[in-house]
Amino acid sequence: MRKFLESDPGFYYAIGFFIIAIFVVALAVLVVISPGSLGAVELVGFVGGFVLFMLVYFVAISVHRLEGRNET
Repeated sequence: MRKFLESDPGFYYAIGFFIIAIFVVALAVLVVISPGSLGAVELVGFVGGFVLFMLVYFVAISVHRLEGRNET
């Protein structure tokens, strides 16, 4: 595990999954504290935007890894 986190892409993947975990926990807390605060349309837009953001984040990491392979 430590060797995985010592590489740049591995560290970025770990941070990405940590951010996803924080997002899921925050949504769960929001639903428990204030169930009517987000409607279905707002929730779909909010989650959809986050998913698109994370998709771009992970694609960027993958591209970074591919660039590193071409240099050697």
